[in-house]
Amino acid sequence: MKSLMPGFFAVGACMVLAGAAVYITDWFLAPYIFSVGALLVAFAQVCMPARSQSLSVRRLRRQQLLGAFCLVLTGALMLFARENEWILSLSVGAVLELYTSFRIPQEEAKEEK
Repeated sequence: MKSLMPGFFAVGACMVLAGAAVYITDWFLAPYIFSVGALLVAFAQVCMPARSQSLSVRRLRRQQLLGAFCLVLTGALMLFARENEWILSLSVGAVLELYTSFRIPQEEAKEEK
């Protein structure tokens, strides 16, 4: 099961991107595609074990999980709120995911030295 998580993450990330991009066309399936993709991303991140027990890596891991929660919240807002409130939670989630995706490998590399 652990070997499937990177695949779940990749498929979920593609679905998130496709759902957000197609949402502008008012296609009725776009929020569903985004939501399923966000759930796959969140599931993959929750199930991936942390490779390090460093305090900074654990803090970054919590931020990463918060970003995944923001993506899931975005999917719910796309489904139930008919305005553009979802853009704020998407922005926060994307910034957190981007920040942690660069910082976690740097912190783990510091520990190995």
